[in-house]
Amino acid sequence: QDGPQRKKRKSEVAEVDKQLDILAIGTAVGSILLYSTVKGELQGKLDGGHDNRVNCVRWHQDNCCLYSCSEDKHIVEWNAQTCKVKCKWKGDNSSVTSLCISPDGKMLLSAGRTIKLWDLETKEVYRHFTGHATSVSSLMFTTVKPMNENKPFDGITGLYFLSGALHDRLLSVWYIRSDRKEKNAVMSFTVTDEPTFIDLTVSEVKEEPVKLAVVCRDGQLYLFEHILNGYCKKPLTSNCTIQIATPGNDGDSTPKPVPILAAAFCTDKQSLLLVYGNTLQPIIEKVSLNTTESHVCLIRDIQKVLSLKTDVGLTKVKTPVVNSDTKVLVPGIPGHSTAVKTPSSGKEKKKNKRKPGETEESIEERLEALDIDVSKVKTPGGLPQTDSFAVLLVQGLESNDAEILNRVLNTRKENVIKNTVARMPIHAVIPLLHELTKRLQGNPYSASLMVRWLKSVFTLHASYLSTLPDLIPQLGMLYQLMESRVKTLQKLSRLHGRLFILVTQVAASEKAQDITEVNQTAKLVYEDESSEEEGSDDEMIADKDSDENWDEDEEKEEQSDEQDMTVEKEINGDSDLEPENESEEE
Repeated sequence: QDGPQRKKRKSEVAEVDKQLDILAIGTAVGSILLYSTVKGELQGKLDGGHDNRVNCVRWHQDNCCLYSCSEDKHIVEWNAQTCKVKCKWKGDNSSVTSLCISPDGKMLLSAGRTIKLWDLETKEVYRHFTGHATSVSSLMFTTVKPMNENKPFDGITGLYFLSGALHDRLLSVWYIRSDRKEKNAVMSFTVTDEPTFIDLTVSEVKEEPVKLAVVCRDGQLYLFEHILNGYCKKPLTSNCTIQIATPGNDGDSTPKPVPILAAAFCTDKQSLLLVYGNTLQPIIEKVSLNTTESHVCLIRDIQKVLSLKTDVGLTKVKTPVVNSDTKVLVPGIPGHSTAVKTPSSGKEKKKNKRKPGETEESIEERLEALDIDVSKVKTPGGLPQTDSFAVLLVQGLESNDAEILNRVLNTRKENVIKNTVARMPIHAVIPLLHELTKRLQGNPYSASLMVRWLKSVFTLHASYLSTLPDLIPQLGMLYQLMESRVKTLQKLSRLHGRLFILVTQVAASEKAQDITEVNQTAKLVYEDESSEEEGSDDEMIADKDSDENWDEDEEKEEQSDEQDMTVEKEINGDSDLEPENESEEE
């Protein structure tokens, strides 16, 4: 039984390939899955081509051929029937993120940041283009034939193609020339946010404009219509903007925007298929185009559409019959389960209070109704707020409530911060880091508080953060912010030192000026009047003294010389041998 089944499967794959009902899905581990949309099951698996995440997969006009690119910098040509690699070559020095096959099927566009046009026969680069500053996310040809019909067409020269990149609000249009001189974009389309989905109508005639539908991250759809006829310096803006909102008919509710997830042109090129609402339960609608108006807002009540299934699900829950005197205790803040007062019960209690003669509840009964767990609230060595702080922090991050976040993040107690970070769930760590990064960009006071939270997060959740594969792009903004602040530290310290010296000198000079100067001129001067005779006698006495001193100095020098001579003789042995000569010399 196994043999016939396998043969049957192979034949079915070949047939389905001709019908273009096979969906190729790239995986994060480098393999590609072939999924049959007719059968609803996997038909094959392409292995051995990539050893990292697959970024883009493109079917060739020949159904059996498939092209894929990956984070491992390579492009692979597959045979979908045999599930084997036909050819593999290095596409870029960094990861290759997008592919597009030319209309005639002989050329292949690939892009990481720079864009390359490959000849599929020789697997060599035919043209280079400048590309974008970030990774290219979309590539598509906008024309099938060149606008200049006089020259012979080789299948690629004279065509235009479009490219978009991550975090880039400009969609660039490139022109393939016969020479290699010009590598820059010839025109660009500008939108208000990063594009997430792009669709266009290919221009087949010279006078036919290219229609472009761009869905951005802010949930709006931008429509462009332009004839590609050469270089245009100024970025082109959209002809029409489409937005979807709720009606807001009720008195309390206000109209809320509904995000557009994707948009695609129909075959008549005059109508659009819009996908909007929730990604788990999207709504698809066909809308006719009216580009005469610059802004179109479609009113759609998605609450009714989405609330049908939820109502059916809620009917399975049995609600008990509740008496007016009973009290309902519901889960509240961890540590105690307090009863949440509903508006109806509050009115009943107010009415009951007005009734005379009713006995009031004792404090013991009220405490039993509250059912406070004292052992959990009064933890030794810790603060009772940490449990509620962790819950409040998660609630504030999920609802993006500034009031709750300010209440939690503005605390200064190190113990509370550590306990809160330790008790918060792991899935809230990355949103907390994003919130701390935003607040670090504010005034220095808030930044000094946020640094304490950052320290606790990195200390307690370092093991979890190290397991995230996309940690570097997620914390890139925080790293750049810290690096920019640390760069100025050395300059600031130098400036602080110089200013300190200047300030101390100024303070010292001001203190010196405050001290009263002492008058140093003599109050009394006494002059001694001496006669010339006394002066002459003094000079004579001084001369005598000097002469006597001179004689004494000479005698001392002679004695010292004699002693030196005797010492030398003793050393040479003359003093012992010839005493008579010694006396004669004296």
